[in-house]
Amino acid sequence: MLKAMRHPWLLLRICHWALLILVFVETLIFFRLVNDYGGRGVQRWTGPGFKPVKAAAVQIPENQHPKPPDSPSLPPLDPEWHSVNKKRIELLTSMCRNSSIGHLSHISVSKFVLDRIFVSDKHKILFCQTPKVGNTQWKKVLIVLNGQFPTVDDVPEGLVHDHDRNGLHRLSSLTPQEISHRLNTYFKFLMVRDPFERLISAFKDKFQQNPRDEPWYNEDIAPLIIAIYRKSHWDGALTLSDLHFEEFVRYLVDVGVRRQILDQLFTNRIIHWMTYTELCAPCEIQYSVVGHHETLEKDAPYILHAAGVEGLVSYPSFPPDITRYNRTKVEQYFSGISKRDIRRLFARYQSDFHLFGYPRPDFLLN
Repeated sequence: MLKAMRHPWLLLRICHWALLILVFVETLIFFRLVNDYGGRGVQRWTGPGFKPVKAAAVQIPENQHPKPPDSPSLPPLDPEWHSVNKKRIELLTSMCRNSSIGHLSHISVSKFVLDRIFVSDKHKILFCQTPKVGNTQWKKVLIVLNGQFPTVDDVPEGLVHDHDRNGLHRLSSLTPQEISHRLNTYFKFLMVRDPFERLISAFKDKFQQNPRDEPWYNEDIAPLIIAIYRKSHWDGALTLSDLHFEEFVRYLVDVGVRRQILDQLFTNRIIHWMTYTELCAPCEIQYSVVGHHETLEKDAPYILHAAGVEGLVSYPSFPPDITRYNRTKVEQYFSGISKRDIRRLFARYQSDFHLFGYPRPDFLLN
């Protein structure tokens, strides 16, 4: 029996060493890549005529009484919400100038960033996608605004993320002059949420539930993370089991070449756990509105009104408590994570906490 058990274990060890050799080879290749955003080797977007200038934030007259959005799931526009957004923009601007976190916050407007920004020329809107923050619903809004469907409920789920058919153009598809013009004149917004809760959402969605049936997360990405970061491959049945959140965190906090190599292999699939800074360059592009997932009921009507489209489209309905911050869930997921790794994870995502006013999670760090 012992002899029979050695063979699968030996096979695992051979695969493990083969992976390590692959990582070593990839390391040599890695340093030949162009490194434009935190060591991930994405090609810098450049071109003649591109001079990004920060446009002024949206201004709404205080005496204006907007038409409430036609959506049963959302309340009418809160007239005080303009001051809320103004404070968010002021905080973002202040934090971007803060020398203590400046090295974490500033990033070039690369092709990778421009790939994240969707364009609605018809209504002069730019939306920077931040996965796991209601990104799918906002894409539906843009698809409706482009005239493809009459309401968000008519947009097929399978079409939203099919970028060959959904009709949503990325900013990177335009010429340098066209890009510069839109960055300087269009209404621009992005959505954020508590950074740690977003990581949990990404882990659950991609490695546990996988509702869109994306096999590469559990068939390609998870095995590689397990092979490198699992402390022991012994799992009773001598097989690699499902990815654990603890291993996912070890991968995220690895500051060495190993994680950078894995990010290269995973390509754009890592956007679900990249920082808002890496995705949207909020210190380089002045966004008109920063929406928060936790206050979506008030942010969605405000964004539609500020963009001038509140009478043309409604934000999709959603469960009333889906946007509430769930501290209990956060504590449960981080209960098995060492304090050292939690502190390292916070160090990686601290720009997301500081730039957008999320409190430091001392209940996890201390």
